[in-house]
Amino acid sequence: MHDRLVVVPSLLFLTSLTVSQWIDYPQTGLATLTHTPLPLDYIASCGCVPGSTHYPTAALSQLAYGSNNSYGPACGKCFSLTLIDPLVASPPFKPPVTTSVVVKIIDKCPFTNGGWCGATPHETNAGGASLNFDLSFPSVAIPDNFFPSNPKLYGYSDFGVWNVSYEEVSCASSWAGAHNSEALGSVQSLGTSACCPTDPLGTGTTCPSYSEQNATPPNTAGVNNASTVKMPNKFSIFVLLVLMGVSILSY
Repeated sequence: MHDRLVVVPSLLFLTSLTVSQWIDYPQTGLATLTHTPLPLDYIASCGCVPGSTHYPTAALSQLAYGSNNSYGPACGKCFSLTLIDPLVASPPFKPPVTTSVVVKIIDKCPFTNGGWCGATPHETNAGGASLNFDLSFPSVAIPDNFFPSNPKLYGYSDFGVWNVSYEEVSCASSWAGAHNSEALGSVQSLGTSACCPTDPLGTGTTCPSYSEQNATPPNTAGVNNASTVKMPNKFSIFVLLVLMGVSILSY
């Protein structure tokens, strides 16, 4: 009598996994906040109408924005940003009051290796965050004293980079420009080169990625991460898994 090992396939299935090098972020979380002045009536990457700049707006770090140029999935989204504390302040500074603002994303904050907008799916920025909001400030839409400070103690009034909490909110109910038709939508003359939904969360309307539409991978040139592999920005890996039962047949 001999024992023979027979391998019997018992289950076969096919799974498709989607891998992306864009940053997939939750609707609420922590981020860093920088600020940069934006000219009034400026038409930024999303192609939102000039009137949007008369209200609080911001740029989102490039890999969270979702495109290297033109429009991305973040365009038109509104976020409530709440200041927590400055990233660097000695002694530590705690704001005496809670300060928040609801912004509409109209631009991208360009990727730079090691910069505040340089986070990738594999690395956070210098502040330990995957997202950075670059607030359009100073601005006619935001009070000059929006950022708390203590010049007498620190010798300056601008801490630069802040830690913030963020929450994606409905533009229709939360953004200051929601009821002004001249602040909503995209520039018509730009045609398909612009995308700026009025209320992405409320209507479920999200812009595609201009880069993905043109088969362009995320621009992460210079990333200091040996484990980062250059690959298409989104691709499907088909994994064939076979669960095998083992029977011992004797004869």
